[in-house]
Amino acid sequence: MISEDGWSRLHAARSGYLSTVSAAYDEVLLEVSQRIVLSGSIGKSDIGALLFWKRLRANTPWAAELLATPDVAVRRATAPAVELVRDERLALAEAARQGRAALTSLPGFNKGDALASALLTAAAPHRMAVYDERAQSGLELLGLSLTSTKGRYGRYMQLVENLVVAGRERQEEWTPRDIDLALFWLGRPSAT
Repeated sequence: MISEDGWSRLHAARSGYLSTVSAAYDEVLLEVSQRIVLSGSIGKSDIGALLFWKRLRANTPWAAELLATPDVAVRRATAPAVELVRDERLALAEAARQGRAALTSLPGFNKGDALASALLTAAAPHRMAVYDERAQSGLELLGLSLTSTKGRYGRYMQLVENLVVAGRERQEEWTPRDIDLALFWLGRPSAT
């Protein structure tokens, strides 16, 4: 899947992330994840927290539209996504694809995968991984292709799963989150 050099780069990136970024950074993600466990859905305050955690811009028309949507409607839209990404009967990539598709009715979630992937990762942190431009760059640096056409998040999760499986074959323990953190660090501007 990737070369020995690619594995070396992934190892270095994961180590670099873990030695540089505070363990407290993911507290927001973990707190939101715990709330999702209790509620079975993702509310507006959870989305706001994840928007902050991802350091994305919120001064957009879609954010205003989402804020004007009743929280009960947001939770009604997100509950199926939560259920899908947690469904162990579904293959990982299929769960990701269906979970991502379930979010498209919400303002701001009909295109782009960064925030949507953060929601899905918070819903199933043991299964899902965060996608963003840095992860995309990390994949490209490893020689892996991921197009921006519809269904990208499902295809991304297939690549992540393939890397997890390839790691196991190398007697290495990688989780989807380990892979996304390594890709994030590998794809940072100063690494390219």
